Amino acid sequence: MKLLSIVLLCLPAAVGAAGAADRNAGSSEQARWRQHAAHVRITRDNWGIAHVYGTSDADAVFGMMYAQAEDDFNRIERNYLNGLGWLAQAEGESAVYSDLRERLFVDVRGLRRQYRTAPTWLKTLMIAWSDGLNYYLSKHSSVAPQVIRHFEPWMALSFTEGSIGGDVESVDLAKLEKFYGTPAPSATQTPPVPSLARNSPTPPAAQSPPPAIPSENPGGSNGFAIAPSRSASGHAMLWINPHTSYYFRSELQVVSEQGLNVYGAATWGQFFIYQGFNAHNGWMHTSYGGDAIDEYAEDLVKKPDGLYYKYGHGLKKLKVSRITIPFKKAGGVAERTFTVYHSHHGPIVRAENGKWIAVKLLEDPVPALSQSYLRTKTHDYASFRKTQDMRTDTSNNTVYADTDGTIAYFHGNFIPRRDTSFDFRHPVDGSNPATEWQGAHAIEDTITLLNPSNGWLYNSNNWPFSAAGTESPKRENYPAYMWITGETPRGLHAVEVLRDIQHVTLDSLIGAGYDGHLTAFDVLLPPLFAAYDALPSADSGRAAMADAIAALRGWNRRTSADSVPTAVAIFWGQELIERKGAAARDAEVPVYDHLVDKLTDAERIDALSAALQKLQRDFGRWQTPWGEINRFQRLTDDIVQPFDDAKPSLSVGFAPAQWGALASFDSPKPRKTKRIYGSVGNSFVAAVDFGPTIRAKAIMSGGESGDPSSVHFTDQALMFSQGRFRDVLFYPEDVRAHAERSYRP
Repeated sequence: MKLLSIVLLCLPAAVGAAGAADRNAGSSEQARWRQHAAHVRITRDNWGIAHVYGTSDADAVFGMMYAQAEDDFNRIERNYLNGLGWLAQAEGESAVYSDLRERLFVDVRGLRRQYRTAPTWLKTLMIAWSDGLNYYLSKHSSVAPQVIRHFEPWMALSFTEGSIGGDVESVDLAKLEKFYGTPAPSATQTPPVPSLARNSPTPPAAQSPPPAIPSENPGGSNGFAIAPSRSASGHAMLWINPHTSYYFRSELQVVSEQGLNVYGAATWGQFFIYQGFNAHNGWMHTSYGGDAIDEYAEDLVKKPDGLYYKYGHGLKKLKVSRITIPFKKAGGVAERTFTVYHSHHGPIVRAENGKWIAVKLLEDPVPALSQSYLRTKTHDYASFRKTQDMRTDTSNNTVYADTDGTIAYFHGNFIPRRDTSFDFRHPVDGSNPATEWQGAHAIEDTITLLNPSNGWLYNSNNWPFSAAGTESPKRENYPAYMWITGETPRGLHAVEVLRDIQHVTLDSLIGAGYDGHLTAFDVLLPPLFAAYDALPSADSGRAAMADAIAALRGWNRRTSADSVPTAVAIFWGQELIERKGAAARDAEVPVYDHLVDKLTDAERIDALSAALQKLQRDFGRWQTPWGEINRFQRLTDDIVQPFDDAKPSLSVGFAPAQWGALASFDSPKPRKTKRIYGSVGNSFVAAVDFGPTIRAKAIMSGGESGDPSSVHFTDQALMFSQGRFRDVLFYPEDVRAHAERSYRP
């Protein structure tokens, strides 16, 4: 019996909303829509999560996109406006330089060419992707796209892996604007060639860029894999815990009769599951793996026929072109046209020390999209490893587990081979051919783990040299560019909870992922206590801070909603960051490392005094429990959420990742409210047991729907705020038993 018949034989199909057909669609396109729709059924479970069943993979992709659009079309369009460099057409002139940055790397004409030469199977999926979105728009005339009224298949190539922005957003926007800015915002004026004698022309009066959707928080994500020897069931287990902006991804299941059966989180608008699992294996991505982006300092020479740059014993001509950025303004659309520059290394993004800086990164969207999708159809370690061998993933580490009991870790994926005599942490000499990439490292040359004997492995966006305790890779065996971050308080915390873990169940794995120890304060607080004890007895600060110091001394350094010392410690730590963060950046060291050994006693004491004053001012007393300050609130469907102290919110006992919290709950800065409202950290979180029958539990920030009028807008909010999980419905009989509605698109 076919899947479509099995899934919801007894459930009535809901009637879809009627609307005008997309006027841009031809009759053949509309016929294709109807064909796909006839081979798709979408079932919404009692949490509003879509389970999409299609005959073919293309049918499933069509239904997947239709379901995502039902939940939050606004975020889908926003992601592709960002990826295509079209955001200013929706956001206005403030997004012009964001679009320019994107367009320096993403060429729409190039994407169209690459689409035409893509493998047939991938083109079929890209067509189904655009068909699903266009069919949704044709059926929902009340939905008004800001810019993209008709999606084209090639557009899928602008956003090929699930971290928003990705490599391009590593380019400093303010420095880009300084370099390419012009005094007059004329619609036709071309900016002058920047002088070689200084960094750039005088920039225009800058408008603040629009708030971007935060990507993976530098605080990081967590992936744990547990071997059968450590689990209660005797199966491998996986902890999936990305830290992203809330509502950053959709949770859904996608099934076809061609072997697709995958569950997890898809970044809005993408047709593959980014973090998740299928019936055989699962994968969790973290960030900050190997170095996959480099900067080259180009030495310019001005000649009568144009600009050149030194290379080897000769010169290369700088490529000069024009990019026009349309932007929305009152009464219509205006344009800014820029003269832009590329060396053979990549686009010029700023000037520094009299040279122009070019950025080199991997731009290969067809293989990248292929790898992202094919990963979801793998069935064991060998097939998963084959997708890793494609080496197009530039931003992810991967934690892996499967039904064969295999656990594995890959630190990075695409890592260029380089001459180790150069320091690629800074711009290298673009005139020296020895600084060129020498191909990509084979996976077997990179930092990996496979079934370590200790029975567990992890990554928390930290270095890989503690990934499996004593069985971890050894630092001296790898070039420095294969890892770009050091150890962190969260890395230490992960080792602490995993080191002696035994008889692991889904619930105890969740418990480990939500352990409340804030390990950073194990290191930061003792010097504060010593500084306080060294104060003269007559110092007024002794009496003023005595109770707070006593509370911190008695604290178990575990975060909780009812803990006053948690609030004091975090406000103190944040005060230190605000005061010393710039110095840490100037010294090119992590802020935490700077706080550990670069502070004076007076700086520690002064920051505590300031933190207590802030607590007193904002909450009436410094003795305020953390949960009265730290809150969850979801009021609107805005991409950048507003917060309001006068409106209802939920108490949260979790803490920011930078202090060692595994279950991260962090907020935008600077705050516009007295209370702290989470907007980034734990988002979609899942624990999976890979037995013959997959068992999993999950939770999502707020709810699946982006519609404030939907019950599924905040139906998971209380559970999310308390770290309570729901059962994942993976099998048709379970979906059927908990179905809310079933329908064809």
